[in-house]
Amino acid sequence: MRIGEALRRIDDGALMRVAFYALLSAAAVFLVIDIRDVFQSNAAAPGLDPLHLDQPVLPPALTDGKPAAPPVEPASPAEVLRKAIRFELQPGGVLLAEGAIDPGASTRFAQEIESRGEYVKVISLNSPGGSVEDAIAMSKLIRDKKLATRVASKALCASSCPIVFAGGVSRTAEKDAVIGVHQVFNGGRDRPSADQAMSSAQATTARVARHLQDMGIGAGLWFHALETPPDRLYYLTPKEMAEFKLTTDPQPVARKKS
Repeated sequence: MRIGEALRRIDDGALMRVAFYALLSAAAVFLVIDIRDVFQSNAAAPGLDPLHLDQPVLPPALTDGKPAAPPVEPASPAEVLRKAIRFELQPGGVLLAEGAIDPGASTRFAQEIESRGEYVKVISLNSPGGSVEDAIAMSKLIRDKKLATRVASKALCASSCPIVFAGGVSRTAEKDAVIGVHQVFNGGRDRPSADQAMSSAQATTARVARHLQDMGIGAGLWFHALETPPDRLYYLTPKEMAEFKLTTDPQPVARKKS
């Protein structure tokens, strides 16, 4: 009776959080095995080692696009997106962040924001993702500076890029924006032991989940990421982005011709 009474007193939200983190732990345990199998069978991704979380990666948007093609083809060619992320100030206080999030990207981003002062209002993202650590740091800085984020029409925001996107105080995905998620994986050449890789995967998975929670993003977004192998992308629909609170502004609806 005492146990039953204690369980009834537990808040439903607390039970949900316990279940969520239990799922994260279980997913991280199997993540290393899944990653090894995927990359052993996918020799078409040269130079990728899935066991080094602090290195940039080429997400499936730049490889085979499985399990399904993106809803629309990104406007930028792959060779542009593969380059280290660059920042370009555009009219109206928009800072374009385009390219792969390489290690050190967050430091350059912070310097860019510092040098631009109060002029920057919106971060426009066009990136295939990359370093998780840098993505989290960029996201935190965006929230601290109370900046907005945007993914323009036919721009790509994949892999770790949605983590950056989540930092905006307002977040807009324009019509035909391409936003996708998948499991965290490593793009370096070092080969840690299985125990080290598992520990790293668990820690990184928990860090990303906690950061998204702090940004006010629904857990369903990360569930989709955990369920999607690292050589694939789960493309988010506008409805899903709104439900998970990844976007705060609705997409514009095309007006019917009278």
